[in-house]
Amino acid sequence: MYQTYIFDLDGTLLDTLQDLAASTNYALSSHGMPTHSVDDIRRFVGNGVRRLMERAVPDGAANPAFEATFATFRQHYMQHSLDTTQPYEGIPEVLHALKQRGCRLAVVSNKMMAATQELVSHFFPDVEVAIGENEAAGIRKKPAPDTVYEALRQLGVTKDDAVYVGDSDVDIETARNSGLPCISVLWGFREKEFLLAHGATTLIEKPEEIEAI
Repeated sequence: MYQTYIFDLDGTLLDTLQDLAASTNYALSSHGMPTHSVDDIRRFVGNGVRRLMERAVPDGAANPAFEATFATFRQHYMQHSLDTTQPYEGIPEVLHALKQRGCRLAVVSNKMMAATQELVSHFFPDVEVAIGENEAAGIRKKPAPDTVYEALRQLGVTKDDAVYVGDSDVDIETARNSGLPCISVLWGFREKEFLLAHGATTLIEKPEEIEAI
């Protein structure tokens, strides 16, 4: 049994795909660019919202309208990040059970800091610390270990008896870079074969399995 759980957010605790897709396509259409299917957006997510938009905008960051499009996305998403986003079934109950057991809980995300903290505060009162993208403060986004180290620092614990839980190859690499074991979930944005190909060693199909590991 672990004592500290560091969770990814999108695709692990929250199904945010529809809202991310809506804000992406709103920004693209607002600037006269072609939109994408939800399946396209699923493939684009996982490395932060700037990388999402680099993949969605034609020619990426080299597009002269990229920064304006990205700014439109950020503004729209901050206003609409709760439109359809919901926790995956069973997640709130598992977090509460872990908290009742005396475990320490944190979330680390490549989502914008304000959006990360708003979503975690809204949905997950049992989570003590939420760390989002904040490179201006010297905290590099995942797969760098900075967000994990900052979460451990704010929790006041070491990485001993800690585990990372995520749904993507970025999460597997983040755990590795942080020196933590990784639990890869199969209800998120990536398929089992993809995760195994990127080094997943412990996979679970249902949130309640987290408590048994």
